[in-house]
Amino acid sequence: MFIEKKVLASSGWLMLVVIIAVLVLSVGGFVMSIRAQQVPLLVLSLLVLVVDVTCFAGLQVVNPNEGQVVQLAGTYLGTLRDQGFYWVNPLTQRRRVSLRVRNFESAKLKVNDHDGNPIEIAAVVVWKVVDTAEAIFHVDNYENFVHVQSEAALRNLATLHPYEPHEEGEVSLRGSTAVVADLLRKEIQDRLSQAGVEVLEARISHLAYASEIAGAMLQRQQAGAIIAARSRIVQGAVSMVEMALAELASKQIVELDSERKAAMVSNLLVVLCSGQHTQPVVNTGTLYQ
Repeated sequence: MFIEKKVLASSGWLMLVVIIAVLVLSVGGFVMSIRAQQVPLLVLSLLVLVVDVTCFAGLQVVNPNEGQVVQLAGTYLGTLRDQGFYWVNPLTQRRRVSLRVRNFESAKLKVNDHDGNPIEIAAVVVWKVVDTAEAIFHVDNYENFVHVQSEAALRNLATLHPYEPHEEGEVSLRGSTAVVADLLRKEIQDRLSQAGVEVLEARISHLAYASEIAGAMLQRQQAGAIIAARSRIVQGAVSMVEMALAELASKQIVELDSERKAAMVSNLLVVLCSGQHTQPVVNTGTLYQ
């Protein structure tokens, strides 16, 4: 298991001054050795010059929200996280890792929900790297790993919950967006914890029935809406009829027997619950004729 650690690094500005100073001295020694025809001094000057020029490769700039993973001969030495100008061993290999917050939107996946209905679903995932060592050494390509595992988690979540709730309080993809988003974020985080990635947010960005059943599901939704509206109308009509009978009885406007009350209730319910305008029939006779 690789855990991120801080690598020892020198100030880049200080080392730059030292390297330039050594470069000037080595060049001066090289020139003097040629003039004086001193072979040992010439060889020493050349060696110092080669080593000094090689040291320029150790200068490294670390940008804000960026990490530099440092390796030497296959061994992980540590990570440079603090922004600035540094010098490290020029023989080391350094790999840049962005620590910025990133996001991506998954492709529209076609899966079956908990009831077996084919649906189309997509999600937006916001994430960032929090451990550079795990991101580099635990997985082959952490960016591709994030994408693949996020889509796998989204598929799994879609199969665990229905598209629409069947009972009050049931968690559904369409009716419990906040709960589903939290469950999705936790499941993606569990899959990406080994890659040194933190999932900040995960939300469903697209949710719909698949095209082959979209028409039938739309008709079912319309039927449910019509039934709910009719139920509300009937409840209101019954309340109005009850109020009318109570007002007639309390004010003693007219006395109705059971048969006439039933006829009145029937007529009022027809008028109030009808989906079209009713045509009134005026009775020009008596109450009973």
